[in-house]
Amino acid sequence: MTNVDWDAEAASFDEEPDHGLRDPEVRRAWAGRLRGWLPARAGDVLDLGCGTGSLSLLASEQGHRVTGVDLSPAMVTLAREKLAGRDAVFLVGDAAAPPVGEQRFDAVLVRHVLWALPDPGRALRRWRGLLRPGGRLVLVEGVWGSAEPVGISAERLTGLLAPITGRVSVERLSDDPLLWGGQVTDERYAVVAMDPSGQERGEAAAAGQ
Repeated sequence: MTNVDWDAEAASFDEEPDHGLRDPEVRRAWAGRLRGWLPARAGDVLDLGCGTGSLSLLASEQGHRVTGVDLSPAMVTLAREKLAGRDAVFLVGDAAAPPVGEQRFDAVLVRHVLWALPDPGRALRRWRGLLRPGGRLVLVEGVWGSAEPVGISAERLTGLLAPITGRVSVERLSDDPLLWGGQVTDERYAVVAMDPSGQERGEAAAAGQ
């Protein structure tokens, strides 16, 4: 999986129900989840491993300004076409080391990327550094396959996040067939990890009321 030629896969990538989100019910299911994961106020969202930009488009439709990064130039071309005319920028680059300079974000959104990276802990620390105070990491991951399972478990991911983030919540996704275009039996989940500095400020403000 990690050796896939994503440029070659780009043309057919959106044929998977959860990639292209072409089915209205699948699209609505992802839009609803994303609305719960991303900040309520419009902000800056970094979509890493954005593929053809399907989640970027949902975030944009919910009012966010989107920066997408993908290693595949062909994927980035399709994402730019999909979000033409919107407040969105797409860059060719490594999700583990996004080429965004000093820019900071209210949310870093990553779906099905972390498990394939050689050093997920290092990537998480880098992504954590891209957050504004009060920002959040939104990580959609899983463990797929039975004979030779690949992926990253929710337990391992939350363990990697514990030293570098504040509140961490896990949302199981395996039991919602609308997200995947059908029933699944493997482990699929989302983790939302909050920036602790913003969390502390919010608690202090609440205490002062």
